Amino acid sequence: MYGRSLWRHAIVVGSLVAAAAIVRASPPVAQDPAYHQMADRRPMLGIPNCLNVLSNFPFAVVAALGLAALFREGGNRVPDQWARWPYAVLFIGTALTTVGSAYYHLAPDNDRLLWDRLPMTVGFVGLLTAVVSERISPRLAQRIVGPLLATGLGSVVWWHWTELRGHGDLRAYVLLQYGSLSAVLLLLFLYPPHYRGTAYLVAALGLYALAKGFEETDGAIFALGEIVSGHSLKHLAAAGAVACLVGMLRSRPPKGDLATTLERQPCQCGV
Repeated sequence: MYGRSLWRHAIVVGSLVAAAAIVRASPPVAQDPAYHQMADRRPMLGIPNCLNVLSNFPFAVVAALGLAALFREGGNRVPDQWARWPYAVLFIGTALTTVGSAYYHLAPDNDRLLWDRLPMTVGFVGLLTAVVSERISPRLAQRIVGPLLATGLGSVVWWHWTELRGHGDLRAYVLLQYGSLSAVLLLLFLYPPHYRGTAYLVAALGLYALAKGFEETDGAIFALGEIVSGHSLKHLAAAGAVACLVGMLRSRPPKGDLATTLERQPCQCGV
């Protein structure tokens, strides 16, 4: 059992080191100014880029539902007292994304994009440490959440600082975003679940992948009838991904039942 765990750890660490080395060896990538030119720039209700702004509201809703699932009296779905905090970080990052992304979409540029990306990194780190806590060790998650948050926020600040100096470098932020999500997927594949809900996690990752697809096809989707753009749909799909995680927590029995049934019967805690 120990040897099997050691190999799992080695694969995860080796994969992350390899990804970091590849990104480090690649040339710096500046933010493409065309990124700020969204397809749907229609003002409505006196709000510029209205649908891209208002489509952030579901983030606030799912964040509130997630925090309620964690901290509502008698409804705590996480057995370990500390282990709910990575989820809290995730939902707080999601709530702040509502404000940061709406602020950015009112007048998109690099300065405002900083405030969009900062809370997103908080959410990525929260998800990764939550999965580490539940699949490997709450103690390990507790040790890495602070350094990961500092690294994630630093990656966004570094990108913005380099843009101000005329040589933008997105590499660290790209590694943080895609590296954390890839690490989550790897952990789901390598480590057996201790609690039920793997299907929800897989659905969340799938919806986020769909959100990135909507982002890439922003103009093509808007051209279909000029009803809604891919970027607005990206926000809805990403909020749906967080909603899957809320559903996962709500599907679990309350804290007392969870500790007595799932930890003693790991074979029944699959998808």
